[in-house]
Amino acid sequence: MVLKAKIQSKLPRVGTTIFTRMSRLAEEHQAINLAQGFPEFDCSPDLQKLVDQYIRQGKNQYAPMAGVMVLREAISQKVYALGSREYHPETDVTVTSGATEALYVAISTVVNRGDEVIVFEPAYDSYVPAIELNGGVPVFVTLDPQYESIDWEDVRSKISPQTRAIIINTPHNPTGKVWELSDLQQLSQIAEEHDLWVISDEVYEHIVFDGRSHISAASIPSLAERTFLCGSFGKTFHTTGWKLGYCLAPAELTVEFRKIHQFLVFSVVTPFQFAVAEYLAEPAHYLELSTFYERKRDLFLDAIKDIGFVMKPSEGSFFQNVSYENLSDEKDQVLAERLTVEAGVASIPVSSFYNEITDYKTLRFCFAKHDETLLRAAEALHRAGW
Repeated sequence: MVLKAKIQSKLPRVGTTIFTRMSRLAEEHQAINLAQGFPEFDCSPDLQKLVDQYIRQGKNQYAPMAGVMVLREAISQKVYALGSREYHPETDVTVTSGATEALYVAISTVVNRGDEVIVFEPAYDSYVPAIELNGGVPVFVTLDPQYESIDWEDVRSKISPQTRAIIINTPHNPTGKVWELSDLQQLSQIAEEHDLWVISDEVYEHIVFDGRSHISAASIPSLAERTFLCGSFGKTFHTTGWKLGYCLAPAELTVEFRKIHQFLVFSVVTPFQFAVAEYLAEPAHYLELSTFYERKRDLFLDAIKDIGFVMKPSEGSFFQNVSYENLSDEKDQVLAERLTVEAGVASIPVSSFYNEITDYKTLRFCFAKHDETLLRAAEALHRAGW
């Protein structure tokens, strides 16, 4: 019997992600993978022991839909201690299957068919598909991948009567930009003026450099009232495979958020929640992360400084963008693939983070790797004539 029915794709422009493609190419050619954004090193042995402890204690059945209470309390306490809004663990905190689920559910909560959503690009690749799957229309504010500042008048010009929400990301992937207080104040003014929801991706909150501070959207009261703050423990504790994240929002927003969350994943892996809750009791476990990654950023930058890349040191996250405008006229996708095959070092072409075809001649490298890996990658680039 021949199946005549055809699936009408809901995401006709979406294929295999650039992260998967570049990692696959790296594997095929045994290249050093500085493309996909995950740490090469393992999480703390103490955290591993806690997971084992709670598994052995029998914490292996469904967690409460909103997350185990001890973790919600720990998240609430951490955020408040860092100077943000006080979120009630019962009504305002939801544990999610990574920040990607938190972002998807937040978008689903506020976006209806025909609604427009402001997206700053280059943008992490999950935002636009989530908007489109909910019938929304992304409206782009386009920035240079090594931008210095945001033109807020340009942002205002993109707002229409159909604009429903704005998505922000600080520290930012892929540019490494950390927003300043003035940016959040401008955002708050615009959101209040046009009655917009804000979805704030803050997964790299504990990775900021050169004496900077992460300023959360939740730290501005007028902004916090209309914001879904999405976070993750994957980047903070080197546990991206655990897919353990959270969403913080005022109670009336959280009610609607949880209606969708409960039918998407219902609950998140139980023993990991208990383990992370206990691990959070020691603030040094996350407050020392910036120093750890700043040293790796500096090591990598120093190792590639003589190649000729134009580099603005990353302000946060564990990514470093480099411009090769002085070295080659190749498109970034072509160069990224060639460097993977010929030099044995995989990166991500930054054009992949834009909606339209662009060519800023910029590559993104992940420096969340062992020192020896970063040095080997730099040596390989030098050997290839870079």
